[in-house]
Amino acid sequence: MSDHSGQPLRVAALYRFARFEDCAALRDPLAQLCEEQGIRGTLLLAPEGINGTIAGSPDGIHAVLDHIRGLPDCSDLDVKFSGAQSMPFHRMKVRLKREIVTMGQPDIDPRASVGTYVQPEDWNDLISDPDTIVIDTRNDYEVAVGSFAGAIDPKTASFRDFPDWFRQQRDSLLGEGRTPKVAMYCTGGIRCEKSTAFLKQEGIEDVFHLKGGILKYLETVPAEQSLWEGECFVFDQRVTIGHGLAQGSYGLCHACRRPVSETDRSSPLFEEGVSCPACHGERTEEQRASYRERHRQESLAASEGRAHVGARMHAKTDD
Repeated sequence: MSDHSGQPLRVAALYRFARFEDCAALRDPLAQLCEEQGIRGTLLLAPEGINGTIAGSPDGIHAVLDHIRGLPDCSDLDVKFSGAQSMPFHRMKVRLKREIVTMGQPDIDPRASVGTYVQPEDWNDLISDPDTIVIDTRNDYEVAVGSFAGAIDPKTASFRDFPDWFRQQRDSLLGEGRTPKVAMYCTGGIRCEKSTAFLKQEGIEDVFHLKGGILKYLETVPAEQSLWEGECFVFDQRVTIGHGLAQGSYGLCHACRRPVSETDRSSPLFEEGVSCPACHGERTEEQRASYRERHRQESLAASEGRAHVGARMHAKTDD
């Protein structure tokens, strides 16, 4: 694990597919510990396990991770660490969900069947093989920020759309008589756990996924050897990161939660806190007026050194 020296806060992106019989009973002790340790972020609990990203002091993060590892079948919790100069979340939420990453396929069980893990240092060889089909399982706005060279972009707005996309594209992807290897990746690995389990259920045997996701790849593989192009969207106020998990160059549209580039900011459709080129056509003028007033109130509160009651980080998890 990198120590991310020089950055006072530790960020932990974590997940574990496990069987939780009573999520409600697990929620309050976990939420209380996070509050006691000054931890912020979002954790999702579902019958299939736990998923989320949290940030705080190294000691606080250590205490919370120790607690989570004590939950049923969570001793092998998957965690990716990075650092932050300032707190990337406004508050702490521990939420109960039906799935820890929403695919909408109730029969998928990554604990029973999953693709072959590929370590970051071996990933380049796999995706450089001409017999390998590489699929990015993330959402369209994430792929727009960066991806692996030559990867297929499903152009899905949500991970829930992935199964239908694959079923529709299966013949064109695989072709008659072709038995290519299928390599898939996502931000931290959790979506690939489900997507490879889904492909196995669909009868695809030669399925691989990047262990630890893009985050582990960017931390492990030197930039000069990397096949990653661009930056990686993350689900907190850092917005994007690059090689070595360094802070990226993108901002965030606080209306739609999509990443915003310098080019986007120069567009006449961009208005801080109100709209960006991606969402301007999706919102009514009435909605933009509401966002404009919210942004005015938040800016006023910030200038007076207080938290605005409506301020919130629409914290997403890796889904």
